[in-house]
Amino acid sequence: MNFSALSALIRKELISLWRDRGMLILVLYAFTAAIYMQANGMKHDLNRATVGVVDEDNSTLSHAIIDALMPPRFQTPVALAPQDVDWLMDSARYTFVLNFPPKFQSDVLAGRSPSVQLLIDATALMQAGLGANYISEIFQQEVNRFLQREGNGAQTPVELHIRAAFNQTLESSWFTGTMGLINNITMLSVLLAGAALIREREHGTLEHVLVLPVRPVEIMMAKIIANGAVILLVTALSILGVLQGVMGMAIAGSIPLFLLGVAFYLFFSASFGIFLGTVSGSMPQLGLLFILTILPMNLLSGGFTPLESMPQWMQWATQLSPSTHFVAFAQAILYRGAGFEVVWPRFLAVLAIGGLFFAFSLARFRSFMASQQ
Repeated sequence: MNFSALSALIRKELISLWRDRGMLILVLYAFTAAIYMQANGMKHDLNRATVGVVDEDNSTLSHAIIDALMPPRFQTPVALAPQDVDWLMDSARYTFVLNFPPKFQSDVLAGRSPSVQLLIDATALMQAGLGANYISEIFQQEVNRFLQREGNGAQTPVELHIRAAFNQTLESSWFTGTMGLINNITMLSVLLAGAALIREREHGTLEHVLVLPVRPVEIMMAKIIANGAVILLVTALSILGVLQGVMGMAIAGSIPLFLLGVAFYLFFSASFGIFLGTVSGSMPQLGLLFILTILPMNLLSGGFTPLESMPQWMQWATQLSPSTHFVAFAQAILYRGAGFEVVWPRFLAVLAIGGLFFAFSLARFRSFMASQQ
């Protein structure tokens, strides 16, 4: 390979991308504002849920349970009259309404197991499920604490203590933000490489490249290196500036190790983008092929749903996709702090599958270049 020609082609690709301001704006948006909005616009946490309370007991125990429903998961509970509950729930004023019956505390002390009604507006399905679990845990904790203070009631002989690993605060924005970054790496690397080839064809500069003393492998490598370097740079800036700087995410593993894995993966994704560019006649066609290939690949990568929840044959099929291995080692490094000794099989799988697809894409690219002469 002529490395002086390769370096000149890389400079040409970078200059061409720099002049395409629309594509630059898309790249910057995808790795900054888009990640932040995805992380905070689709949070899976319970946040400031509205709670109404009908307290017909007005006891120390009922007040303790009500006081435990605190921000930020819940808004300050509002006292309601029993006759107002139905129309307030119908008008969606409250997601949860807790109704304490008369003599609730005395029945608890007497061991009579009174019933407390919890009404839930399940139209907000995720918030309803999470809130019901939180209220149930708070209710049980406060009852046990009250019985201990009163010196009454046998406690459960076995207690389950839960410890959350890797994300102790259960902050869903960290997960959705990181998955947004991982998915954008795939989508933008494919799109940039494919658009670079189509842009040359539409601008009429492809004919100029064909008369240069360069080979197809050098042209293809220049596009992969140039566009891959841009994606690698904005990925590093996004991790440091958005995930860590703005969102305060605690990165458990080595960022350089993750970027090394991204570089291996970009070898495949940029090659795939060039392959799509050779079979697309225009940017709209590239967009349609992109939707038909990249979106299913992201959905089946294990980032949105666990691979274990898929049918067995689909689990085997997804192992042939580098995106599955990419998501696996990205989560292992960024979430669980895995080192190279843990993720090297995934690195090797990405390199092997990427090398095979690079050879396939190069053969297609050679025939494409020959057809343009």
